[in-house]
Amino acid sequence: MEPYSALFLTIGAALLLLSWVQLLITSSNEDYTWALCTLILPPVSYLYGLFRLDKAMDAIATAALGWVLILLACAT
Repeated sequence: MEPYSALFLTIGAALLLLSWVQLLITSSNEDYTWALCTLILPPVSYLYGLFRLDKAMDAIATAALGWVLILLACAT
């Protein structure tokens, strides 16, 4: 694995984790049941973020950047 690929993969994974934590905080401020769904089923939190884009736009943008970096790491 190239050094840049490893770096992109690590940073991309860290950004995905950060976006999940942001969505967990956002959903817990909104509703208790969404917070539990986010904690137990992380992909559901991104579905919540897409429906509540006004409150979760920064977390969705962070996740999109993380996926772009992971795809770049896989492509090189």
